Parts: sequence; structure tokens; C-alpha cells
Amino acid sequence: MKREDLTEKLLDIKREKGWTWKYIQDEIGGISPILITAACMGQMKLPKAQAKKAAELFGLSQAEERMLNEAPYRGSIPQMPPTDPLIYRFYELVMVYGTTWKELIQEEFGDGIMSAIDFNMTMEREPNNKGDRVKLAMSGKFLPYKYYGNEDGVPEYGFKEP
Repeated sequence: MKREDLTEKLLDIKREKGWTWKYIQDEIGGISPILITAACMGQMKLPKAQAKKAAELFGLSQAEERMLNEAPYRGSIPQMPPTDPLIYRFYELVMVYGTTWKELIQEEFGDGIMSAIDFNMTMEREPNNKGDRVKLAMSGKFLPYKYYGNEDGVPEYGFKEP
């Protein structure tokens, strides 16, 4: 079985049972609800305890349970630019604001990147009389570039210089 097949199996069971992601997240627990959904979608791995709970919940084999605990090949968007309208809007945000985010982050922190590995994300519904809003909050560790081969007082890492 390929990981994509397991994702489809999980989605089929979710549909057949009429489960919500909230229900699945509550049943598995132990880590961020977003990470649980990402793992079910094949983009993250579940720790062993959560993989066991997921296997029990979905009625999976031991091999499928182990697969949920393996580091996946990440990157599930089948084409670029994405054609799904919701996913495209995130792509659009990066196209419009990407250089701005880069400039502001590097001005504040130095020469580096925001980690998507040491990372937290939350999502919530924000009521609004003009139509509810989606509120995403992302927090990633700043990772400075290493200036290898540095000499003559050049700093080792690209943190913002005083």
C-alpha cells in the first residue's frame, strides 16, 4: 500500500461514518488538531501512541498503523499553481505578500528563514457581521543562515547585527 492509498482509505471511512475532523482530532488527541488532520492527509507522521489510537479508530491493520508513524514524503499539491480556489488563495497570499514578509522578518531577525518544522499553527472562526472570517496564526522558529568560512569578525550566523 502507498501512503496516498491510506489517505484515501481514511477519507473513505470518515465519509462513510459521517465523522468530522473535530471528532477524529478529539478521539486521537495528544498533539495539535491541525497536525492530526495533516497526518491523516499524509503530510505529517503521528507519534506511536496517536498512530495506535488512529488505527483503533479507523480499524486499520498493523502495517497501516506503522505507516501513520513513518515520516511521509511531504508536498501534496498536485500542480502549481494550485487550481483549488481555497489553496490558490494561500498561493496568492505568498505571491502578493511573500517579499514583504521576507523583508519584515529579515529586518527584525536577520538573514534567515521562519521554520515550518519548529512551527505552531492555530485556526479559529472569527464571527463578523459582514461574514465570518478565518483566523490563522502561525509561529515558526527563526533559523539564521550560517556564514561558514567566516573570518575577520564576521558573525557565525545571520542574526540581526546590533
